[in-house]
Amino acid sequence: MTDQRARIAAVGYDYAAQPKHAVTTCNLCGGREFVTLTHRDRYGYPAEAHGCRRCGLVFLNPVMTTEAYASFYAGIYRPLVSAYHGRRIDAQTIQVEQREYAVERGDFIAPFLEGRQVRRMLDIGGSTGVVAHAWARRFGLEATVLDPAPLETAEAHALGLDTIEGLVERHDFGTRRFDVVALCQTVDHLVDVAGTLGRVRELITDNGLLFLDIVDFRAAYLRHWSVEEAAKVDHPYYFVEFTAAAFLARAGFEILRSDYAADHLHVGFVGRPTRPRADALPSPDGPEALWQEIRFVQNAPRPQ
Repeated sequence: MTDQRARIAAVGYDYAAQPKHAVTTCNLCGGREFVTLTHRDRYGYPAEAHGCRRCGLVFLNPVMTTEAYASFYAGIYRPLVSAYHGRRIDAQTIQVEQREYAVERGDFIAPFLEGRQVRRMLDIGGSTGVVAHAWARRFGLEATVLDPAPLETAEAHALGLDTIEGLVERHDFGTRRFDVVALCQTVDHLVDVAGTLGRVRELITDNGLLFLDIVDFRAAYLRHWSVEEAAKVDHPYYFVEFTAAAFLARAGFEILRSDYAADHLHVGFVGRPTRPRADALPSPDGPEALWQEIRFVQNAPRPQ
């Protein structure tokens, strides 16, 4: 642990000095009553994670600004994650893992894409383009990768993909529309989930298909038996299945299938456009059970 802290300190990132803003309303339900769950994250930074008592959404509060996150992903994110894990994780090394992911998630969405007349794909947070490239070849798609990290979009461009360097919250797509939109291990990184999913709903064609997956917050804190280890400054948001489902319903997506990934950490969803349900919310029992379980994990000895 001492070596890990030394590696993180050597990255030289001053999180406390980054511009932030306070979250006063829940991004999912608009609630204003929050509970503070953590005071530090897994890197040791003074990052508070709050939970909305009404719906169960968990998020950093205060949270870095969009500009601060753009700088973070451009130059700090990969070195910081490398320091945490004690191995080099960059635009080259992650591609082996991404190839495996592309095959596994491709198998999951295949029944919904094969034999359909789909052409254009947008991969939001598409990193090095490995997933978009694999799906483009497998399903006959023209793929565009959007990502804020220039070293990673350069790798995607080298694969012959159309690339956009930036954040989906800020890019103007004009009249472009897409038959397939993917947010692969991305939604947790968004600064505005509701706004982004609403924008995706506008960008997707009427018969289009959405794929996204979440890091299951419950799976993360139960795996580590630590809520602090499940929190990290690179994720403004933390989802469980019922908050993800509510976000999708409110944005206008019907879930066709969900899936527990092979890593036992991510949960994937395939959805199609439908009429938005502005009143969609998790059952009140869900958030209350979540808070009780978090307090148990924070205070009970780790099971042997």
